[in-house]
Parts: sequence; structure tokens; C-alpha cells
Amino acid sequence: MARFAGARRPVQPRSPALPDAGGGPVVVQPQRRKHCAACRQGPLALLMLEDGVPRCLDCADLGHLVFLPRGDAALTRRAREESALSAVVVRFARRRGRYERQGLLVEEAALARAEERCLADAEVRQRRRARDARRRVAEDERFVAEFAAEIGRLFPGCPDDRARAVAGHAALRGSGRVGRSAAGRALSEAAVISAVVASVRHLDTPYDGLLMSGVPRREARERIAGAVEGVLREWREPTAPEVVEPAREQGRSDGSGGREPGVAGVGR
Repeated sequence: MARFAGARRPVQPRSPALPDAGGGPVVVQPQRRKHCAACRQGPLALLMLEDGVPRCLDCADLGHLVFLPRGDAALTRRAREESALSAVVVRFARRRGRYERQGLLVEEAALARAEERCLADAEVRQRRRARDARRRVAEDERFVAEFAAEIGRLFPGCPDDRARAVAGHAALRGSGRVGRSAAGRALSEAAVISAVVASVRHLDTPYDGLLMSGVPRREARERIAGAVEGVLREWREPTAPEVVEPAREQGRSDGSGGREPGVAGVGR
């Protein structure tokens, strides 16, 4: 079928760029079956892209390296220091739309030397990790208290235990929630309000039930928007409690002369 003059070609999605490894080689863990373009071996567990085509590690002159998975920061750092040649191993994460590091390829002798160094000061590093853990716990407790105090300032009607729960949920380390964002750590008003809104949405409205029944997220939020705003309004401007005056003593300034209430003017 002839293409109309001036018609635009469909835009092809670009492949995500490999991460920068500081100038060193980058090796990929493929998600699909790949074969080496040079020796035709495969499917490959690891490959290196050269001019857009896959090469096995032997053809890429990396076959003598051993794989060190991520997880031990000290061992990874020292193995890279000891190894004259190393490569970063990455895998594409579809959910995040990017390549993520999986570990390193290093020389086997370099890995052995790095392991010896780690064993030599393992006790020292263990004590340091324990100190760092205690410091992080103290920092987190202080931050949660500050976050809860800011909730109380913006929403004076919010119960104290609820404010603390919202702060603890939003500020959980490693959660990626609003409390761990730069705005959240700075206690910005928008971040604090966002945390409170999320709590109200899930705990004070039928939002979760709507999602479970198949209602699209945007529509579900529209349905419960009024309920969320009602709770926020109540917390922003709490109603002052009604003051009940104590009953006056009988026979004082009420003209009842000590009679029981409700009998004034009633004949015997």
C-alpha cells in the first residue's frame, strides 16, 4: 500500500540506555533467549552488546571473570579495587523501565583477596553496622515525632495516635513513600498533607473496597473525594467541646427556695 505524501512514519520506541559504569564494560543478563553473534553459542546467561549485537563473554574477552552478586557492599568495593578488569552486570526491570545492577564480574584472584580483607576486619565492620543501626533507629524516631507534630499543627483535630501512625507509615525507611522523599524529609506542607490524605483514603472511606470490586483507581478516588475532604475539614477545624456548667446549689439565686426542679408554680 502506497504511503501518502507527507505521512509520518510511526515512532519506534527507543531501547533504554545501559547505565554508566564509570567507563568500564557493562554486561547484561538478558530476559530473552540470545545467542552470540560471533560464535553462535547460546542461549546466553550473560552477554555484552557490541555495535548493538550480543557477544558471549568469551568473545568479548571477559570469559575469565567470575560473577559476584550484589548484596555485600564491602566485598563488592574491595573486589573492584583488587581487580584489574571488572564489569558491571545489569538486568532490565520492566516495572521500573530501567536497567538495574545485579553484581560485578571480577578476576577470581581479586575476589579471593577481597574476601580475605573482609574476613580480617569482619568484627570491626559488624560493630560499625550495629552502631549505624542504632543511630538510624534514633534518627527515625526523631523524624517520626517531628512528622507527627507537623500533622498536629496542620490538623489539630487529628487524634495523637492517628498522627503518630500516619507519620510512622509515611516515614518508613526504604519504603519510597512520601515521608522518605526530599519534600517529606523537609517536612513540606504538601508532603505532610499528602500522607494524611492517603491515610484517610484507605482507613476512613470505602476506597479499598471499590478497588477490590474492580472500580478504576481514578474513578474510585473521585467517588470518595467528598468523604476525604469531610474528614480533613473536621481535623482542620475541630468543633470546640460544649461546656456544661455545673448545677447551682439548691436555694441559691435561683428563686426556687430549695424546691425540686419542675415544681415551681405547682399547687399542692
